[in-house]
Amino acid sequence: MKLNQYTVLTNTKSIRRSFSVITLLLLFIHLYRPAAAQDVVLTRVLTLPAAVALAQEQSPSFRYASVLLENKQWQYRTYRSNFFPQLNLSGVLPEYNKTIEPRLTDNGSLIFINTHNANSSLQLSLQQEVWFTGATISINSQIKRIDDFQADVNRTRYSSVPATITLNQPFFGYNYRAWERKVAPLRYQEAKRDYWEAMEDIAKATTDHFFNLLLSQKSYEIAEKNVANSDTLYKVALARFEQNKIRENELLQMELTLLNARQNLEQAALDVESNTLKLKVYLGITDDEPISLVPPQEIPDFDVDEKVALAEAHKNRQQIIGFKRELLEADMRMAQAKGQTGFRADLYASFGLTQQALEIDEAYLDPSQQQRFRLGFNLPVVDWDRTASQIGTAKANQSLVRANVEQQRINFDQEIYLNVKRFKVLRKQMIGAKRADEIAEKRYSITKSSYLSGEIDIISLNVATEERDQATRSYISALWSFWSAYYNLRRLTLYDFEHHVPLILDS
Repeated sequence: MKLNQYTVLTNTKSIRRSFSVITLLLLFIHLYRPAAAQDVVLTRVLTLPAAVALAQEQSPSFRYASVLLENKQWQYRTYRSNFFPQLNLSGVLPEYNKTIEPRLTDNGSLIFINTHNANSSLQLSLQQEVWFTGATISINSQIKRIDDFQADVNRTRYSSVPATITLNQPFFGYNYRAWERKVAPLRYQEAKRDYWEAMEDIAKATTDHFFNLLLSQKSYEIAEKNVANSDTLYKVALARFEQNKIRENELLQMELTLLNARQNLEQAALDVESNTLKLKVYLGITDDEPISLVPPQEIPDFDVDEKVALAEAHKNRQQIIGFKRELLEADMRMAQAKGQTGFRADLYASFGLTQQALEIDEAYLDPSQQQRFRLGFNLPVVDWDRTASQIGTAKANQSLVRANVEQQRINFDQEIYLNVKRFKVLRKQMIGAKRADEIAEKRYSITKSSYLSGEIDIISLNVATEERDQATRSYISALWSFWSAYYNLRRLTLYDFEHHVPLILDS
Protein backbone atom coordinates (compact mmCIF):
# COMPACT_ATOMS: atom_id res chain seq x y z
CA MET A 1 0.00 0.00 0.00
CA LYS A 2 2.86 2.35 0.80
CA LEU A 3 4.53 1.40 -2.44
CA ASN A 4 1.39 2.22 -4.38
CA GLN A 5 1.09 5.57 -2.65
CA TYR A 6 4.72 6.37 -3.35
CA THR A 7 4.32 5.35 -6.96
CA VAL A 8 1.24 7.50 -7.36
CA LEU A 9 2.98 10.45 -5.71
CA THR A 10 6.02 10.03 -7.93
CA ASN A 11 3.88 9.83 -11.05
CA THR A 12 1.94 12.91 -9.98
CA LYS A 13 5.14 14.91 -9.52
CA SER A 14 6.39 13.76 -12.93
CA ILE A 15 3.14 14.77 -14.55
CA ARG A 16 3.26 18.17 -12.86
CA ARG A 17 6.88 18.65 -13.94
CA SER A 18 6.04 17.68 -17.53
CA PHE A 19 3.02 19.95 -17.49
CA SER A 20 5.19 22.84 -16.26
CA VAL A 21 7.71 22.25 -19.03
CA ILE A 22 4.96 22.15 -21.66
CA THR A 23 3.39 25.30 -20.21
CA LEU A 24 6.72 27.14 -20.33
CA LEU A 25 7.26 25.97 -23.89
CA LEU A 26 3.84 27.14 -25.00
CA LEU A 27 4.37 30.44 -23.21
CA PHE A 28 7.70 30.85 -24.99
CA ILE A 29 6.10 30.19 -28.36
CA HIS A 30 3.25 32.56 -27.57
CA LEU A 31 5.54 35.36 -26.39
CA TYR A 32 8.21 35.21 -29.04
CA ARG A 33 6.84 33.68 -32.20
CA PRO A 34 3.57 35.65 -32.49
CA ALA A 35 5.28 38.82 -31.29
CA ALA A 36 7.92 38.50 -33.97
CA ALA A 37 5.22 37.95 -36.58
CA GLN A 38 3.26 40.95 -35.34
CA ASP A 39 6.21 43.29 -34.97
CA VAL A 40 7.43 42.75 -38.54
CA VAL A 41 5.97 45.58 -40.63
CA LEU A 42 6.45 45.30 -44.34
CA THR A 43 7.81 48.48 -45.83
CA ARG A 44 7.83 49.26 -49.53
CA VAL A 45 11.24 50.62 -50.48
CA LEU A 46 11.19 52.80 -53.58
CA THR A 47 13.92 54.43 -55.61
CA LEU A 48 13.12 57.16 -58.11
CA PRO A 49 13.55 54.88 -61.18
CA ALA A 50 11.39 52.21 -59.52
CA ALA A 51 8.65 54.74 -58.77
CA VAL A 52 8.74 56.04 -62.35
CA ALA A 53 8.56 52.49 -63.74
CA LEU A 54 5.64 51.69 -61.45
CA ALA A 55 3.76 54.82 -62.52
CA GLN A 56 4.32 54.00 -66.19
CA GLU A 57 2.87 50.52 -65.69
CA GLN A 58 -0.18 50.89 -63.44
CA SER A 59 -0.99 54.50 -62.57
CA PRO A 60 -4.36 56.02 -63.54
CA SER A 61 -2.50 58.47 -65.78
CA PHE A 62 -0.89 55.55 -67.64
CA ARG A 63 -4.25 53.85 -68.12
CA TYR A 64 -5.78 57.06 -69.45
CA ALA A 65 -2.92 57.56 -71.93
CA SER A 66 -3.14 53.92 -73.05
CA VAL A 67 -6.90 54.07 -73.62
CA LEU A 68 -6.53 57.36 -75.51
CA LEU A 69 -3.88 55.83 -77.80
CA GLU A 70 -6.02 52.74 -78.34
CA ASN A 71 -8.93 54.97 -79.32
CA LYS A 72 -6.75 56.77 -81.89
CA GLN A 73 -5.53 53.43 -83.24
CA TRP A 74 -9.10 52.28 -83.88
CA GLN A 75 -9.90 55.59 -85.55
CA TYR A 76 -6.90 55.15 -87.82
CA ARG A 77 -7.99 51.61 -88.69
CA THR A 78 -11.43 52.96 -89.54
CA TYR A 79 -9.82 55.53 -91.85
CA ARG A 80 -7.74 52.86 -93.61
CA SER A 81 -10.78 50.64 -94.14
CA ASN A 82 -12.27 53.31 -96.42
CA PHE A 83 -9.64 52.52 -99.06
CA PHE A 84 -10.52 48.82 -99.29
CA PRO A 85 -13.49 47.24 -101.11
CA GLN A 86 -16.65 47.04 -99.03
CA LEU A 87 -18.84 43.95 -99.53
CA ASN A 88 -22.42 44.24 -98.24
CA LEU A 89 -25.42 41.95 -98.22
CA SER A 90 -28.83 43.53 -97.71
CA GLY A 91 -32.38 42.36 -98.12
CA VAL A 92 -36.06 42.53 -97.23
CA LEU A 93 -37.62 39.23 -96.09
CA PRO A 94 -40.50 40.11 -96.68
CA GLU A 95 -42.44 43.40 -96.91
CA TYR A 96 -46.18 42.70 -96.57
CA ASN A 97 -48.78 45.26 -97.80
CA LYS A 98 -52.57 45.25 -97.54
CA THR A 99 -53.94 48.74 -98.02
CA ILE A 100 -55.74 51.19 -100.29
CA GLU A 101 -53.50 53.17 -102.60
CA PRO A 102 -54.21 56.06 -105.02
CA ARG A 103 -53.58 55.44 -108.73
CA LEU A 104 -53.72 57.68 -111.79
CA THR A 105 -55.61 56.32 -114.78
CA ASP A 106 -54.67 56.85 -118.40
CA ASN A 107 -57.07 59.80 -118.69
CA GLY A 108 -55.48 61.49 -115.66
CA SER A 109 -58.20 60.82 -113.10
CA LEU A 110 -57.35 59.59 -109.62
CA ILE A 111 -58.83 56.34 -108.33
CA PHE A 112 -58.24 54.21 -105.23
CA ILE A 113 -57.60 50.50 -105.42
CA ASN A 114 -57.09 47.73 -102.91
CA THR A 115 -53.60 46.20 -102.83
CA HIS A 116 -52.60 42.99 -101.20
CA ASN A 117 -49.04 41.83 -101.87
CA ALA A 118 -45.67 40.92 -100.41
CA ASN A 119 -42.21 41.90 -101.69
CA SER A 120 -38.93 40.20 -100.89
CA SER A 121 -35.47 41.15 -102.13
CA LEU A 122 -31.82 40.24 -101.65
CA GLN A 123 -28.90 42.38 -102.84
CA LEU A 124 -25.13 41.80 -102.82
CA SER A 125 -22.95 44.85 -103.50
CA LEU A 126 -19.21 45.40 -103.80
CA GLN A 127 -18.10 49.02 -103.54
CA GLN A 128 -14.69 50.65 -103.96
CA GLU A 129 -13.73 54.29 -103.55
CA VAL A 130 -11.07 55.72 -105.87
CA TRP A 131 -9.42 58.23 -103.55
CA PHE A 132 -7.27 60.11 -106.10
CA THR A 133 -10.29 61.02 -108.29
CA GLY A 134 -13.06 60.93 -105.70
CA ALA A 135 -15.02 58.40 -107.75
CA THR A 136 -17.05 55.46 -106.44
CA ILE A 137 -17.28 52.19 -108.38
CA SER A 138 -19.75 49.50 -107.36
CA ILE A 139 -20.90 46.10 -108.60
CA ASN A 140 -24.38 44.96 -107.56
CA SER A 141 -26.43 41.80 -107.92
CA GLN A 142 -30.11 41.61 -106.92
CA ILE A 143 -33.05 39.22 -106.89
CA LYS A 144 -36.65 40.23 -106.13
CA ARG A 145 -39.85 38.26 -105.54
CA ILE A 146 -43.34 39.75 -105.77
CA ASP A 147 -46.43 37.92 -104.47
CA ASP A 148 -49.76 39.42 -105.61
CA PHE A 149 -52.47 37.80 -103.48
CA GLN A 150 -55.29 39.40 -105.54
CA ALA A 151 -54.25 37.85 -108.87
CA ASP A 152 -56.03 34.75 -110.06
CA VAL A 153 -53.05 33.40 -111.99
CA ASN A 154 -49.27 34.06 -111.94
CA ARG A 155 -49.47 35.29 -108.38
CA THR A 156 -45.69 35.05 -107.93
CA ARG A 157 -43.08 36.69 -110.15
CA TYR A 158 -39.31 37.09 -109.95
CA SER A 159 -37.10 39.94 -111.09
CA SER A 160 -33.30 39.62 -111.26
CA VAL A 161 -30.38 41.93 -111.83
CA PRO A 162 -27.48 39.47 -112.23
CA ALA A 163 -24.85 42.22 -112.37
CA THR A 164 -24.70 45.99 -112.57
CA ILE A 165 -21.55 48.12 -112.72
CA THR A 166 -21.99 51.72 -111.54
CA LEU A 167 -19.61 54.69 -111.69
CA ASN A 168 -20.17 57.94 -109.84
CA GLN A 169 -17.46 60.51 -110.62
CA PRO A 170 -17.57 64.13 -109.41
CA PHE A 171 -15.55 66.83 -111.21
CA PHE A 172 -14.05 70.13 -110.02
CA GLY A 173 -15.31 69.55 -106.48
CA TYR A 174 -13.75 68.98 -103.09
CA ASN A 175 -12.05 65.58 -102.90
CA TYR A 176 -12.37 64.70 -99.22
CA ARG A 177 -10.65 61.31 -99.49
CA ALA A 178 -7.55 62.75 -101.14
CA TRP A 179 -7.10 65.30 -98.35
CA GLU A 180 -7.93 62.76 -95.65
CA ARG A 181 -5.16 60.55 -97.01
CA LYS A 182 -2.71 63.37 -96.28
CA VAL A 183 -4.04 64.46 -92.89
CA ALA A 184 -5.14 61.23 -91.16
CA PRO A 185 -1.64 59.62 -91.01
CA LEU A 186 -0.30 62.80 -89.40
CA ARG A 187 -3.05 62.68 -86.78
CA TYR A 188 -2.11 59.08 -86.00
CA GLN A 189 1.57 59.97 -85.73
CA GLU A 190 0.60 62.80 -83.38
CA ALA A 191 -1.37 60.36 -81.23
CA LYS A 192 1.64 58.04 -80.88
CA ARG A 193 3.95 60.93 -80.01
CA ASP A 194 1.35 62.20 -77.55
CA TYR A 195 1.47 58.82 -75.84
CA TRP A 196 5.25 58.88 -75.40
CA GLU A 197 5.15 62.49 -74.22
CA ALA A 198 2.49 61.42 -71.72
CA MET A 199 4.88 58.75 -70.43
CA GLU A 200 7.49 61.43 -69.74
CA ASP A 201 4.83 63.65 -68.18
CA ILE A 202 4.05 60.72 -65.87
CA ALA A 203 7.75 60.42 -65.05
CA LYS A 204 7.97 64.12 -64.22
CA ALA A 205 4.80 64.06 -62.10
CA THR A 206 6.10 60.98 -60.28
CA THR A 207 9.34 62.84 -59.61
CA ASP A 208 7.40 65.70 -58.03
CA HIS A 209 5.39 63.34 -55.80
CA PHE A 210 8.54 61.34 -54.95
CA PHE A 211 10.59 64.32 -53.82
CA ASN A 212 7.64 65.91 -52.08
CA LEU A 213 7.41 62.82 -49.88
CA LEU A 214 11.20 62.52 -49.64
CA LEU A 215 11.42 66.11 -48.41
CA SER A 216 8.73 65.32 -45.83
CA GLN A 217 10.58 62.21 -44.69
CA LYS A 218 13.85 64.13 -44.41
CA SER A 219 12.07 66.85 -42.46
CA TYR A 220 10.71 64.14 -40.16
CA GLU A 221 14.21 62.70 -39.66
CA ILE A 222 15.53 66.20 -38.94
CA ALA A 223 12.69 66.78 -36.48
CA GLU A 224 13.47 63.49 -34.71
CA LYS A 225 17.14 64.43 -34.40
CA ASN A 226 16.24 67.89 -33.18
CA VAL A 227 13.93 66.45 -30.51
CA ALA A 228 16.62 64.06 -29.33
CA ASN A 229 19.33 66.73 -29.38
CA SER A 230 17.11 69.32 -27.76
CA ASP A 231 16.15 66.87 -25.03
CA THR A 232 19.83 66.07 -24.37
CA LEU A 233 20.84 69.71 -24.42
CA TYR A 234 17.95 70.65 -22.13
CA LYS A 235 19.09 68.08 -19.57
CA VAL A 236 22.65 69.40 -19.81
CA ALA A 237 21.40 72.98 -19.43
CA LEU A 238 19.25 71.95 -16.45
CA ALA A 239 22.29 70.42 -14.75
CA ARG A 240 24.35 73.54 -15.45
CA PHE A 241 21.57 75.75 -14.14
CA GLU A 242 21.43 73.79 -10.91
CA GLN A 243 25.20 74.31 -10.65
CA ASN A 244 24.72 78.04 -11.29
CA LYS A 245 26.81 77.85 -14.48
CA ILE A 246 24.14 79.35 -16.78
CA ARG A 247 21.36 81.84 -16.33
CA GLU A 248 17.68 80.97 -16.18
CA ASN A 249 17.12 82.73 -19.53
CA GLU A 250 19.34 80.20 -21.31
CA LEU A 251 17.56 77.31 -19.60
CA LEU A 252 14.19 78.68 -20.71
CA GLN A 253 15.53 79.07 -24.22
CA MET A 254 16.51 75.40 -24.25
CA GLU A 255 13.10 74.36 -22.96
CA LEU A 256 11.39 76.47 -25.62
CA THR A 257 13.59 74.90 -28.29
CA LEU A 258 12.58 71.44 -27.07
CA LEU A 259 8.87 72.32 -27.18
CA ASN A 260 9.19 73.72 -30.72
CA ALA A 261 11.11 70.63 -31.82
CA ARG A 262 8.31 68.36 -30.57
CA GLN A 263 5.69 70.44 -32.38
CA ASN A 264 7.74 70.32 -35.57
CA LEU A 265 7.96 66.54 -35.23
CA GLU A 266 4.18 66.22 -35.01
CA GLN A 267 3.70 68.41 -38.09
CA ALA A 268 6.39 66.49 -39.99
CA ALA A 269 4.67 63.18 -39.19
CA LEU A 270 1.39 64.56 -40.55
CA ASP A 271 3.13 65.77 -43.73
CA VAL A 272 4.69 62.34 -44.25
CA GLU A 273 1.31 60.64 -43.94
CA SER A 274 -0.37 63.10 -46.31
CA ASN A 275 2.33 62.98 -48.98
CA THR A 276 2.56 59.18 -48.74
CA LEU A 277 -1.13 58.98 -49.55
CA LYS A 278 -0.70 61.34 -52.52
CA LEU A 279 2.17 59.28 -53.92
CA LYS A 280 0.24 56.02 -53.49
CA VAL A 281 -2.83 57.43 -55.22
CA TYR A 282 -0.77 58.64 -58.16
CA LEU A 283 1.16 55.36 -58.49
CA GLY A 284 -2.02 53.30 -58.18
CA ILE A 285 -0.88 51.56 -54.97
CA THR A 286 -3.80 50.27 -52.90
CA ASP A 287 -2.08 48.53 -49.95
CA ASP A 288 -1.44 50.01 -46.51
CA GLU A 289 2.30 49.39 -46.43
CA PRO A 290 4.44 52.39 -45.48
CA ILE A 291 6.87 53.69 -48.10
CA SER A 292 10.55 54.32 -47.53
CA LEU A 293 12.19 56.38 -50.25
CA VAL A 294 15.83 56.07 -51.25
CA PRO A 295 17.31 59.38 -52.46
CA PRO A 296 19.10 59.19 -55.82
CA GLN A 297 22.81 58.90 -55.10
CA GLU A 298 24.19 58.57 -58.62
CA ILE A 299 23.58 61.47 -60.96
CA PRO A 300 23.58 60.72 -64.71
CA ASP A 301 26.81 62.04 -66.16
CA PHE A 302 26.22 63.18 -69.73
CA ASP A 303 26.44 66.35 -71.73
CA VAL A 304 23.51 67.90 -73.57
CA ASP A 305 24.29 69.81 -76.75
CA GLU A 306 21.73 72.44 -77.72
CA LYS A 307 21.93 71.58 -81.43
CA VAL A 308 21.44 67.86 -80.79
CA ALA A 309 18.51 68.57 -78.46
CA LEU A 310 16.88 70.83 -81.04
CA ALA A 311 17.40 68.32 -83.86
CA GLU A 312 15.93 65.45 -81.82
CA ALA A 313 12.97 67.58 -80.76
CA HIS A 314 12.22 68.45 -84.39
CA LYS A 315 12.49 64.77 -85.28
CA ASN A 316 10.44 63.29 -82.42
CA ARG A 317 7.98 65.75 -80.94
CA GLN A 318 4.25 65.68 -81.57
CA GLN A 319 4.14 69.45 -81.89
CA ILE A 320 6.33 69.43 -85.02
CA ILE A 321 3.96 66.96 -86.69
CA GLY A 322 1.11 69.14 -85.45
CA PHE A 323 2.58 72.11 -87.32
CA LYS A 324 2.50 70.13 -90.58
CA ARG A 325 -1.05 68.99 -89.90
CA GLU A 326 -2.27 72.53 -89.15
CA LEU A 327 -0.82 73.84 -92.42
CA LEU A 328 -2.34 70.94 -94.35
CA GLU A 329 -5.75 71.46 -92.73
CA ALA A 330 -5.60 75.16 -93.64
CA ASP A 331 -4.91 74.18 -97.28
CA MET A 332 -7.71 71.60 -97.04
CA ARG A 333 -10.22 74.20 -95.87
CA MET A 334 -9.11 76.44 -98.72
CA ALA A 335 -9.67 73.63 -101.24
CA GLN A 336 -13.03 72.88 -99.63
CA ALA A 337 -14.16 76.51 -99.96
CA LYS A 338 -13.22 76.53 -103.64
CA GLY A 339 -14.67 73.10 -104.36
CA GLN A 340 -18.03 73.75 -102.76
CA THR A 341 -18.66 77.20 -104.18
CA GLY A 342 -17.46 77.11 -107.80
CA PHE A 343 -18.41 75.15 -110.89
CA ARG A 344 -19.12 71.49 -110.17
CA ALA A 345 -20.14 68.54 -112.29
CA ASP A 346 -20.78 64.86 -111.71
CA LEU A 347 -20.97 61.84 -113.96
CA TYR A 348 -23.21 58.85 -113.21
CA ALA A 349 -23.13 55.80 -115.43
CA SER A 350 -24.28 52.23 -114.98
CA PHE A 351 -24.45 49.13 -117.15
CA GLY A 352 -26.07 45.85 -116.22
CA LEU A 353 -28.37 42.97 -117.04
CA THR A 354 -31.94 42.35 -115.92
CA GLN A 355 -34.75 39.84 -116.40
CA GLN A 356 -38.12 38.89 -114.95
CA ALA A 357 -39.95 35.53 -114.96
CA LEU A 358 -42.48 33.38 -113.16
CA GLU A 359 -39.78 30.99 -111.85
CA ILE A 360 -36.61 31.89 -110.10
CA ASP A 361 -34.33 29.87 -112.39
CA GLU A 362 -35.90 31.46 -115.48
CA ALA A 363 -35.20 34.93 -114.07
CA TYR A 364 -31.54 34.47 -115.02
CA LEU A 365 -32.13 33.18 -118.57
CA ASP A 366 -31.39 35.49 -121.51
CA PRO A 367 -31.24 38.74 -119.49
CA SER A 368 -31.77 42.10 -121.14
CA GLN A 369 -29.35 45.01 -120.98
CA GLN A 370 -30.01 48.07 -118.87
CA GLN A 371 -28.00 51.30 -119.06
CA ARG A 372 -28.16 54.61 -117.30
CA PHE A 373 -26.09 57.74 -117.94
CA ARG A 374 -26.27 61.17 -116.38
CA LEU A 375 -23.98 64.20 -116.54
CA GLY A 376 -25.03 67.00 -114.26
CA PHE A 377 -23.46 70.32 -113.34
CA ASN A 378 -23.93 73.25 -110.98
CA LEU A 379 -22.70 76.76 -111.76
CA PRO A 380 -23.40 79.70 -109.44
CA VAL A 381 -24.54 82.67 -111.52
CA VAL A 382 -25.49 85.31 -108.94
CA ASP A 383 -24.65 84.60 -105.29
CA TRP A 384 -24.09 88.15 -104.02
CA ASP A 385 -20.38 87.57 -103.28
CA ARG A 386 -21.09 84.47 -101.24
CA THR A 387 -18.39 82.51 -103.11
CA ALA A 388 -15.88 85.32 -102.79
CA SER A 389 -16.54 85.76 -99.06
CA GLN A 390 -16.18 82.04 -98.31
CA ILE A 391 -12.93 81.83 -100.28
CA GLY A 392 -11.71 85.06 -98.69
CA THR A 393 -12.45 83.73 -95.19
CA ALA A 394 -10.59 80.49 -95.92
CA LYS A 395 -7.65 82.43 -97.34
CA ALA A 396 -7.48 84.73 -94.30
CA ASN A 397 -7.60 81.72 -91.96
CA GLN A 398 -4.87 80.08 -94.01
CA SER A 399 -2.62 83.13 -93.59
CA LEU A 400 -3.40 83.27 -89.87
CA VAL A 401 -2.53 79.58 -89.38
CA ARG A 402 0.78 80.05 -91.19
CA ALA A 403 1.68 83.05 -89.04
CA ASN A 404 0.73 81.20 -85.82
CA VAL A 405 2.71 78.12 -86.83
CA GLU A 406 5.75 80.24 -87.60
CA GLN A 407 5.54 81.93 -84.19
CA GLN A 408 5.01 78.57 -82.46
CA ARG A 409 8.14 77.21 -84.19
CA ILE A 410 10.17 80.09 -82.77
CA ASN A 411 8.73 79.54 -79.28
CA PHE A 412 9.37 75.81 -79.63
CA ASP A 413 13.06 76.32 -80.41
CA GLN A 414 13.46 78.85 -77.59
CA GLU A 415 11.86 76.48 -75.08
CA ILE A 416 14.29 73.70 -76.01
CA TYR A 417 17.29 76.03 -75.82
CA LEU A 418 16.33 77.53 -72.44
CA ASN A 419 15.57 74.14 -70.88
CA VAL A 420 18.95 72.76 -71.96
CA LYS A 421 20.64 75.76 -70.33
CA ARG A 422 18.49 75.37 -67.21
CA PHE A 423 19.38 71.68 -66.96
CA LYS A 424 23.09 72.47 -67.00
CA VAL A 425 22.70 75.17 -64.34
CA LEU A 426 20.63 72.90 -62.08
CA ARG A 427 23.29 70.19 -62.28
CA LYS A 428 25.91 72.65 -60.97
CA GLN A 429 23.53 73.93 -58.28
CA MET A 430 22.79 70.38 -57.16
CA ILE A 431 26.51 69.60 -56.77
CA GLY A 432 26.97 72.81 -54.79
CA ALA A 433 23.98 72.05 -52.56
CA LYS A 434 25.38 68.61 -51.77
CA ARG A 435 28.69 70.12 -50.67
CA ALA A 436 26.86 72.76 -48.60
CA ASP A 437 24.90 70.00 -46.84
CA GLU A 438 28.11 68.18 -45.94
CA ILE A 439 29.69 71.39 -44.61
CA ALA A 440 26.62 72.35 -42.59
CA GLU A 441 26.44 68.89 -40.99
CA LYS A 442 30.11 68.98 -40.03
CA ARG A 443 29.82 72.54 -38.69
CA TYR A 444 26.84 71.53 -36.56
CA SER A 445 28.78 68.64 -35.02
CA ILE A 446 31.68 70.96 -34.16
CA THR A 447 29.33 73.62 -32.76
CA LYS A 448 27.46 71.08 -30.66
CA SER A 449 30.72 69.79 -29.15
CA SER A 450 31.81 73.35 -28.45
CA TYR A 451 28.52 74.09 -26.69
CA LEU A 452 28.73 70.99 -24.56
CA SER A 453 32.24 71.97 -23.52
CA GLY A 454 31.01 75.45 -22.64
CA GLU A 455 33.00 77.30 -25.28
CA ILE A 456 30.03 78.93 -27.05
CA ASP A 457 26.52 80.02 -26.13
CA ILE A 458 23.13 78.68 -27.14
CA ILE A 459 22.62 81.27 -29.88
CA SER A 460 25.55 79.94 -31.92
CA LEU A 461 24.22 76.40 -31.52
CA ASN A 462 20.75 77.40 -32.70
CA VAL A 463 22.22 79.13 -35.74
CA ALA A 464 24.26 76.03 -36.61
CA THR A 465 21.17 73.84 -36.19
CA GLU A 466 19.05 76.01 -38.46
CA GLU A 467 21.82 76.13 -41.08
CA ARG A 468 22.18 72.35 -41.00
CA ASP A 469 18.43 71.79 -41.38
CA GLN A 470 18.17 74.34 -44.17
CA ALA A 471 21.17 72.87 -46.01
CA THR A 472 19.63 69.38 -45.90
CA ARG A 473 16.31 70.62 -47.24
CA SER A 474 18.08 72.73 -49.89
CA TYR A 475 19.99 69.68 -51.08
CA ILE A 476 16.80 67.63 -51.42
CA SER A 477 15.17 70.56 -53.24
CA ALA A 478 18.17 70.82 -55.57
CA LEU A 479 17.89 67.09 -56.29
CA TRP A 480 14.19 67.59 -56.94
CA SER A 481 14.83 70.44 -59.40
CA PHE A 482 17.55 68.48 -61.21
CA TRP A 483 15.50 65.32 -61.71
CA SER A 484 12.42 67.29 -62.64
CA ALA A 485 14.45 69.12 -65.29
CA TYR A 486 15.92 65.78 -66.39
CA TYR A 487 12.53 64.24 -67.16
CA ASN A 488 11.24 67.51 -68.58
CA LEU A 489 14.15 67.58 -71.05
CA ARG A 490 13.33 64.00 -72.05
CA ARG A 491 9.73 65.02 -72.67
CA LEU A 492 10.68 68.09 -74.69
CA THR A 493 12.94 66.08 -77.00
CA LEU A 494 11.65 62.49 -76.62
CA TYR A 495 15.32 61.55 -76.52
CA ASP A 496 17.41 59.75 -73.90
CA PHE A 497 20.67 61.71 -73.74
CA GLU A 498 22.11 59.30 -71.20
CA HIS A 499 21.93 56.30 -73.55
CA HIS A 500 21.76 58.26 -76.84
CA VAL A 501 18.53 56.63 -78.07
CA PRO A 502 15.10 58.06 -78.95
CA LEU A 503 12.26 57.35 -76.54
CA ILE A 504 9.78 56.55 -79.31
CA LEU A 505 8.98 52.90 -79.86
CA ASP A 506 6.93 51.83 -82.87
CA SER A 507 3.57 50.40 -81.86
